[in-house]
Amino acid sequence: MSRPKIVILGAGYGGLMTAKGLAKELNYNEAEITLVNQNSYHYFTTELHKPAAGTSHHDHARVSISSIINKRKVNFIQDRVTSIDIEKKTVHLDQHDPLAYDYLVVGLGSAPETFGIEGLLENAFFIRSINSVRMIREHMEYMFSRYQTEKKEELITIVVGGAGFTGIEYVGELVDRMPELCREYDIPLEKVRIVNIEAAPTVLPGFDQELVDYAVKYLESKGVEFKISTPIEKCTGESVIVKGGEEIRASTVVWTGGVRGNRLIEEAGIENMRGRVKVDQYLRAPGHDNIFVIGDSSLVINEEINRPYPPTAQISTQQGQYLGRSLVATLRGNELKTFQFDNKGTIASLGKKEAIGIVWGKKYYGWTASWLKRATDLRWLFLLGGVSLLLRKGRL
Repeated sequence: MSRPKIVILGAGYGGLMTAKGLAKELNYNEAEITLVNQNSYHYFTTELHKPAAGTSHHDHARVSISSIINKRKVNFIQDRVTSIDIEKKTVHLDQHDPLAYDYLVVGLGSAPETFGIEGLLENAFFIRSINSVRMIREHMEYMFSRYQTEKKEELITIVVGGAGFTGIEYVGELVDRMPELCREYDIPLEKVRIVNIEAAPTVLPGFDQELVDYAVKYLESKGVEFKISTPIEKCTGESVIVKGGEEIRASTVVWTGGVRGNRLIEEAGIENMRGRVKVDQYLRAPGHDNIFVIGDSSLVINEEINRPYPPTAQISTQQGQYLGRSLVATLRGNELKTFQFDNKGTIASLGKKEAIGIVWGKKYYGWTASWLKRATDLRWLFLLGGVSLLLRKGRL
């Protein structure tokens, strides 16, 4: 009798924790586990805003997948997923033969949500991957290098679209980077313009207002301009145009204003809302007991407010940990427990030494919140690769 085939698509927070959990719990003959990822490495999405601003090297935000999985139990394939055939239970890849599956875990991440803004996809940068943040940093530095010759203010103007977590954390890193960058290119710091634009009526929508006020006051003290309740209507190669017609000339535009689920889910015919799947209490797709969706492409409803939880690394990690156990229970015919998200809190960094957050119901500001943010990042490294990875990547 052949072993059940478990295919995991995506080596993000959820996919990796699923693979690690299965490898730990299953015996060698219980299942055939295959992990597929486009890159040979896992990157820490919660760290990408730092290399995008240039406050850390991009290598600090990634780790080789082969160095953290059990290669005797998990077959890793580096390739791009091109389609999912739910009728034939196969996954098609760009460079390899199709993979048959008995159980499929979809953790392919998200895509930028541009809300139909004209020119945004073509002209803005996105904090999405190791390559994208390298491009942002190199582009920004090139614009600054041109300033002394051309004296165009737009060369040293940076527009950040979206004032959610990624946008605010990126702005915080920019604030930290600017003094060094200005010294390098002989530019007076006061000439640099950082503009954060948000369509919603507040920065960090849905976050505690007292903490939001602290973040805005701190960033404004560092020269950041906020334009709130101000949707972007058009993005060109040289500027953005906001509602009301104001044009803000900027050579660097970075969009952080939202994500949607992966298009492969839509194309596969799985019931979804903008590429995101409202999973059941076992993280299964509607009508498919053998397909599980985790991470940014899943919708887990917070019953208290009847709204989905935000797609964060924390919930993705817990989904992966849960699936690592529940798939084992499924294979062994044991009773399944339902997935329950344990929200331990949320922390937004405002640069290297400043942050805000709520942890276990208590508010934190400044250096204390920054330290808690750091501890959270170190915890993920430990979960992922134990003490060895913590020492290699933790920068203790």
